[in-house]
Amino acid sequence: MGQDQTKQQIEKGLHLYQSNQTEKALRVWTRVLEKSADPAGRFRVLGCLITAHAEMGRYKEMLKFAVVQIDTARELEDPDYLTESYLNLARSNEKLCEFQKTISYCKTCLNMQGTTVSPQLNGQVSLSMGNAFLGLSTFQKALECFEKALRYAHNNDDKMLECRVCCSLGNFYAQIKDYEKALFFPCKAAELVNDYGKAWSLKYRAMSQYHMAVAYQKLGRLADAMDCCEESMKIALQHGDRPLQALCLLCFADIHRSRKDVQTAFPRYESSMSIMTEIGNRLGLVQVLLGVAKCWMIQKELDKALESIEKAQELAEGLGNKLGLLKLHCLCERIYRTKGQQRQLRDHVVKFHECVEEMELYCGMCGESIGEKNNQLQALPCSHFFHLKCLQSDGSRGCPNCRRLSVKPGYV
Repeated sequence: MGQDQTKQQIEKGLHLYQSNQTEKALRVWTRVLEKSADPAGRFRVLGCLITAHAEMGRYKEMLKFAVVQIDTARELEDPDYLTESYLNLARSNEKLCEFQKTISYCKTCLNMQGTTVSPQLNGQVSLSMGNAFLGLSTFQKALECFEKALRYAHNNDDKMLECRVCCSLGNFYAQIKDYEKALFFPCKAAELVNDYGKAWSLKYRAMSQYHMAVAYQKLGRLADAMDCCEESMKIALQHGDRPLQALCLLCFADIHRSRKDVQTAFPRYESSMSIMTEIGNRLGLVQVLLGVAKCWMIQKELDKALESIEKAQELAEGLGNKLGLLKLHCLCERIYRTKGQQRQLRDHVVKFHECVEEMELYCGMCGESIGEKNNQLQALPCSHFFHLKCLQSDGSRGCPNCRRLSVKPGYV
């Protein structure tokens, strides 16, 4: 298959894919991969296969094609191709919750300066790195990466990237319980879709609606949460987007749990867990198991709650997800307090405070915890964040965390 024929077949596959005929598109692209003698064409078709498998949640296949693409990039001896293939490798590992590998590949991308694609790709690299740091609960570094990605999006007028970053920022603030910002950023993403997204994939609309649903659920606006989640789920089902289906099912379950309707919540958690297991989203599984444990606690089935917590703890430890561990220790503390088991209670109280210290989840001004309840937060240019009310009362004396870190150990 020559260069022109390769190009025609790639376009044919893209047309099928955009017409929602995904399996036919995959067959066309696989044939190109088998028959084409054009390395640049093979590189491009591998990019199509990586994107398609990512959207379907076939993350192991995505990683397999990303590894082949790296070899093709080396064959082409072009740093632009190599940078792009390392980004795809980073994204594949991010989807498989291999967060340390993601960060390592992202750093490789950022170190490959001087390529013509660097300005376009650096924003996407920063976003992927931010998502990985968030998966590890390294909040300051995650925020730093998201803000860099946002600057790249603004400087290059890249509205699609801006939309994705806004969704990640919504997720970031939902985790540290500033629910106003957790809602603001996906609402901003939804505005971008309405203003610029006529030719975009519907996945951007679905993504923004899902993150809005999460924020509404946290704020107790359950009818709004249900509306947004239903819209997101409808698009996810139309497009065979398994990862988003799993997240929507988790959100539906959380909404029903908020209504104390655990009998409706349980089957939705089970359906979400089934898809999360199938696609390999271990971070999602931690969230599902947390929700299941809370349902058992509502029903006062404490031993069953502990079983779910034990499974979640094993996953969270394997991922290095410190926030998940903190939440699990918090639930255990409540359970053992109810059971009157003082030794286990003390163990989990100690571990809970170790997690808070490790993640620096406290305000450097008032010393009170961050992420314990809904609170308005504000980040400084250094990406350290504090209670908004503390910053307003402090004036402009700079960042206390940075001042503390700059003191040499010998003088402490």
